[in-house]
Amino acid sequence: MPLDKSRMFLPVRIAALTVSDTRGPADDRSGDTLVARLEAAGHILADRAIVRDDVALIVARLRAWIDDPAVDCVITTGGTGVTGRDVTPEALAAVWDKEIPGFGELFRWLSYQTIGTSTVQSRATAGVARGTYIFALPGSTGAVKDAWDGILASQLDSRHRPCNFVELMPRLMER
Repeated sequence: MPLDKSRMFLPVRIAALTVSDTRGPADDRSGDTLVARLEAAGHILADRAIVRDDVALIVARLRAWIDDPAVDCVITTGGTGVTGRDVTPEALAAVWDKEIPGFGELFRWLSYQTIGTSTVQSRATAGVARGTYIFALPGSTGAVKDAWDGILASQLDSRHRPCNFVELMPRLMER
């Protein structure tokens, strides 16, 4: 997609949340992949955390970041599947003001190119909560790469045309 090089790049302050009962800082490969990509793109890692697959814990972490003016965007990895422990989409739905349905649809379309029909097992989703973007990605490194490279790299780049999420940020709280 086209970048308008005459426009200034505006770094986004992004918090990265890994949702997992089994991962820790030493083996959080999807979180590491996300952080490497967002920093390589010129964005700012505002914070990073790992929480268990528990709606209350995820909601508490999301709310803390939503209330933090130093965080523009939260990207989660993990917990988007269909098993009983996969509750990240439910946590996002508990905090967002508006869902961004096209994100999940586009993610699954891109993912289909890589993993075929297995993409139907993903409940990747996104929304906006009190002026903060929140994106929920599956917990595999491949899914993080698909979402970042295929959607987020351009939509979080203020130079992306014809439009991007960054240029909407000042208006997210309008009523």
